[in-house]
Amino acid sequence: MSLNLLFKALSDNTRREILHMLTKGDLTAGEIAAKFKLSKATISHHLGVLKEAELILNQRRGNYIVYSLNTTIFQEIAGWVFDITRTLLNNNREDKGELKTKNEIQWKETSARLKRDKK
Repeated sequence: MSLNLLFKALSDNTRREILHMLTKGDLTAGEIAAKFKLSKATISHHLGVLKEAELILNQRRGNYIVYSLNTTIFQEIAGWVFDITRTLLNNNREDKGELKTKNEIQWKETSARLKRDKK
């Protein structure tokens, strides 16, 4: 997975919309193009960028090319984001084990307030 290609592909609204459309099921290039007021050549370019980033797969079915999401790459992306998030959270903890991130501090304050309110 090339992060540069991935971010390039995701940086365009049309490409993000194509990905969203494909979450509902496989589509032909013609079906995708029909949803936009863009030339077929432009849609073909966008599909090429998405394919190069490995976000979509294509398969010839008769006279048509059918596009689908590459779910494997989305799992890899989710894992990458999770790893970064975990690293950031771990780096934000103080050596004493005190909670430091904003969400953790808010959770600690809310828990303390609820305990006080019960008394």
